[in-house]
Amino acid sequence: MVKKTDYLKLHISVLLAGFTGLFAKLIDMNEIIIVLYRMIFAFLIFAVMMFFMRKTLKDSDAFKYCGLGALLAVHLMFFFGSIKYSNVSIGVVCYSLVGFFTVLFEPLICKTKFSFVELFYSLIAVFGIWLIFNFDASYRFGIILGIISAALFALYTLYNKVIEVGKSARCMLFYELLGGAVFMLLFVPLWMHFVEITRFIPIGIEWLWLIILALFCTVLLYLLHIAVLKTIPAFTVSLTGNLEPIYGILFAVIFLGEAHDLTPAFYIGMILILLSVFLQSFSKNKKLPQ
Repeated sequence: MVKKTDYLKLHISVLLAGFTGLFAKLIDMNEIIIVLYRMIFAFLIFAVMMFFMRKTLKDSDAFKYCGLGALLAVHLMFFFGSIKYSNVSIGVVCYSLVGFFTVLFEPLICKTKFSFVELFYSLIAVFGIWLIFNFDASYRFGIILGIISAALFALYTLYNKVIEVGKSARCMLFYELLGGAVFMLLFVPLWMHFVEITRFIPIGIEWLWLIILALFCTVLLYLLHIAVLKTIPAFTVSLTGNLEPIYGILFAVIFLGEAHDLTPAFYIGMILILLSVFLQSFSKNKKLPQ
């Protein structure tokens, strides 16, 4: 049974996700290194929280959760890379394709019936991305990275949906953060053999940004995300996530002054993305229990 509080949690998680893109610009480090610190800090913070809450961590699917954590880390690398090679607005608007990829992957992963109605809603968002891609050539590489990021997050959401039945959201997140942190610790040294890094250690206020990113935009965000998947369909979660670009763009304009970088094609594409969200909302406009 879906309650209104479940949708409130969902929208809070989307709002937190909207803040995430800002940190790619506020932290002047390579996107891979940002994700490394984010996963490590998030795991350490959450491990301390679990210790004081005295929560049990025994679970037969712990290895699967760790794998999901590695998938999450790869998604984040592409997401931050998308922003680094374009801007926050472009990076977060590409996230709207999560709904499209969810429609494609869900019948294969969750063994559900393919929905042409849901495909139609998500294709509106796809058309919005297509407009931006074709009329704003300067950010095409960032857009490609963002599209890959969206596909990876759709997979992450669906696999969470498959294995979360009857599971503790806290336990799942603990092992996902552990898996993500371990994956990054193994991946970064290998990656640094091929790519030269100018700066590895954060400086000044970057430490504070990383802690905020880890605590609020990772631990709290994904606790809410995993929790709502227990009651809300994966497609609804993914399509509601299309509001993340709106929040992200608003924050980017307010805090980073990105309005002058955005073209008319971008605004048309953004309107189409909003349209896809509202169509989905109206289609599910049913009276919910308190």
